[in-house]
Amino acid sequence: QFCTDNYGVTFDMFSKIDVNGEQASPLYKYLRAQDLKPKGAGDISWNFEKFLISRKGEVVARFAPTTKPNDPEFISAVEKLLSDKTQ
Repeated sequence: QFCTDNYGVTFDMFSKIDVNGEQASPLYKYLRAQDLKPKGAGDISWNFEKFLISRKGEVVARFAPTTKPNDPEFISAVEKLLSDKTQ
């Protein structure tokens, strides 16, 4: 509701869950444990932290929440992943 009220979001969204700590979702416990470039392993620091997942379901990169979607490094990583049909 928050995103609809404040940002006009009309698409489906997941409900809020814990991403850090003992009560964190198993998915986020797994993602946080991966030592990925450029950000590395550890707690999720804020909204919009980004994980890139290959077609095979492998976690291949992690970007800080401050990384903008138009950041050249982020775009390059996404394009590389999309162009690799084996992934």
